[in-house]
Amino acid sequence: MQIPVIVQTGGLLVLSNVFMTYAWYGHLKNLHNRAWWIAALVSWGIALFEYLLQVPANRIGNTQYSVAQLKIMQEVIALTVFVPFAMLYMDQPFKLDYVWAGLCLMGAVYFIFRA
Repeated sequence: MQIPVIVQTGGLLVLSNVFMTYAWYGHLKNLHNRAWWIAALVSWGIALFEYLLQVPANRIGNTQYSVAQLKIMQEVIALTVFVPFAMLYMDQPFKLDYVWAGLCLMGAVYFIFRA
């Protein structure tokens, strides 16, 4: 049984976004008392795993989707990963702006994937 391209691409992009979100923002909580260059080196190490997942996701996805469609897919996934991360891990309050941003991205999905 072949796993559909959308599932392969989406799954890899979700995992890559988990790593990238943590690489970009996790140091604000965990390494806030360290020099910026230490946080940068740690973040680069974490981001390596993001690239090991993101590159194959885009290569697989590009067999059926345009680059623009892949980018919009990635942005939707990024917000889907970021909001729970911000709230649960970084202790940020929920903002109605997250809903508005999500609705704007749904509009982007509509326009980029319409026939």
